[in-house]
Amino acid sequence: MAFKEQDDTNKDKQNEDSFGLPDLDYKPLDQLEEKTEQVISSLETESGSSEETEQSSLTETIEKEEVRTTYVPQEEPKSKAPAIIGIIIAVVIVLTAFLIYQYVIKPSSDKAKKEQLAKAEKDRLAREEAERLRKEEEERKRREAEEAAAKAKPAEGAIESLTAPTGRYYVVVASAVDADLVMDYAKKLSAKGVGSKIIPPFGKSKFSRITISDHDSFAAGQVAADAAKAEYGNAVWVIKY
Repeated sequence: MAFKEQDDTNKDKQNEDSFGLPDLDYKPLDQLEEKTEQVISSLETESGSSEETEQSSLTETIEKEEVRTTYVPQEEPKSKAPAIIGIIIAVVIVLTAFLIYQYVIKPSSDKAKKEQLAKAEKDRLAREEAERLRKEEEERKRREAEEAAAKAKPAEGAIESLTAPTGRYYVVVASAVDADLVMDYAKKLSAKGVGSKIIPPFGKSKFSRITISDHDSFAAGQVAADAAKAEYGNAVWVIKY
């Protein structure tokens, strides 16, 4: 009982200390502030999460609506086959044209040029050959004329006076207006065994001429005249009568 009395005494003493006020759940100020911040943070987190969820849901709804209202069907990619085929055809055409030029047109052109050059060379050789043959023929005729002039001697001492044109070509060795002088010269030739023919004046000429040979053509007469210059001088010429 003593303990009970002691307890009562303690309670009475505590009541006196609290001045009759109700007991309070006392906590330190730091712990109270910390708890308050945790509560506020929790509330803000829940509020922010809810707002983000609502915002995300609203955004998704808007995007779906935009996708649904602005959807445009995508065009199928065009085939590149026509472009590739066109390039291949162009390459084939260019290659074909090159091959035709390289192996058909160019060889034909080169062949034509070679044929033209060969023809020109052939013509040049033909001209040179013709010129050579002409010179040989002239030389042959000259030798024949010289031989004929050497062999065709008139009768020794024969002097012949022509009275009419004959159409032949005569080699003249001298001429004079005086017929007696012409005859004297013809006699000197006759004394040397050279026959001669005297051409009387004809046309506008008043000269009588002494000739030592006659020929069918001017060329043959000129050859004989050239051969006679060694003996009769450069005054020998050819005349047609």
